[in-house]
Amino acid sequence: MSTPLPERAADTSAEHPWPLRLLTLKIGEYVERMSVVWVEGQIVQLTRRPGARTAYLTLRDADADLSMSAAISVNALEAMPGGVREGVRVVVQAKPAFWAQRGTLMLDVRQIRPVGVGELLARIEYLKRTLAAEGIFDPGRKQRLPFLPRRVGLICGRASAAEKDVVENARRRWPATTFEIHEVAVQGPTAVTEVTAALTELDALAHVDVIVIARGGGSVEDLLPFSNEALLRAVSAARTPVVSAIGHDVDAPLLDLVADARASTPTDAAALIVPDAVAERALIDRARQRAADSLHRRLREEQRRLGELRGRPVLADPGAYARAQREVVSGLEERGRRHLVGRLHRSRDQVGFLRAQVRALSPGSTLDRGYAIVAQRDGSIVRDPGQLHPDELLRVTVAEGDFGARVVG
Repeated sequence: MSTPLPERAADTSAEHPWPLRLLTLKIGEYVERMSVVWVEGQIVQLTRRPGARTAYLTLRDADADLSMSAAISVNALEAMPGGVREGVRVVVQAKPAFWAQRGTLMLDVRQIRPVGVGELLARIEYLKRTLAAEGIFDPGRKQRLPFLPRRVGLICGRASAAEKDVVENARRRWPATTFEIHEVAVQGPTAVTEVTAALTELDALAHVDVIVIARGGGSVEDLLPFSNEALLRAVSAARTPVVSAIGHDVDAPLLDLVADARASTPTDAAALIVPDAVAERALIDRARQRAADSLHRRLREEQRRLGELRGRPVLADPGAYARAQREVVSGLEERGRRHLVGRLHRSRDQVGFLRAQVRALSPGSTLDRGYAIVAQRDGSIVRDPGQLHPDELLRVTVAEGDFGARVVG
């Protein structure tokens, strides 16, 4: 007796799995219970066979690399205003359907409507306000373009006039300009994916100093990829400065606001990414001429000052200064000599006066006047008779000599 299969997916296990046919049946039942839904997408493929009552579409999400097949009656397809073509953005009313045999999900389309230009512009305006609120358009986030890039990254259409305009005008301004060119789809269902991939590749190259995204003018629908949120965020996150050169002056995709610089046309982009060699050479010539003029003025001024210095008397007759200084030195020497002689005379007079004064006050002078010096035997001077003893022998010194004396009373 076989084991009954689990009723729910949560009840399955390695020992009690569902067979694949049951899984597809369950998925089909779940999808069948889904309601009719309105879905927006871009037609990337349209298949109509002559005489067939059903046409097949492939719808792609404009902001993601995701697509899904859809079936629609030819009558409903032909009822769409303006007709149906690949690349058009549409809104469809569809019932999801699961094909169990193929294991694929598709849409059974009941109605199809084009997305009008007014609605597209409204969505772009809403995205613009959203990104502005996040600060992605803030001028402070923008990078400065290099003065002279080593290599320019260029993203453009295949064999496009925009590529020719950018390359030829850039090399006309600066002949040595080199490019790293990525040719991609710049309109249609794959434009966003290809442009974003090319931007990522160029941003990863260290020798690419600036990236230009260029395209000629076009309708609102043609320029929609350059207002795509995924592309705008990729440009905002790029390490390399990005220049937007989309369309003409009247075209204003949101890429112009996110890019680090906006060129009004692809031709104008060349003026932004490289300098004009002729203008730079003229600037250098003017700078060199100003430097030469300044140097010549300085030389003339120094020559004038040198002439003034050479015209001074001291340089006209170099010995004049020496002679003047010699006279000054001679005068100082004479003054010093006279001062020294006067000082010696005064000192000599002072010495004579002191000698006479010393001589007048000396003991010898006193002795010459008749005085005598009486000393005891031990040499002490007698000043008081009380210090003498009877019969004591004394020494008496007079001006012409000395003699002995004895105390008698």
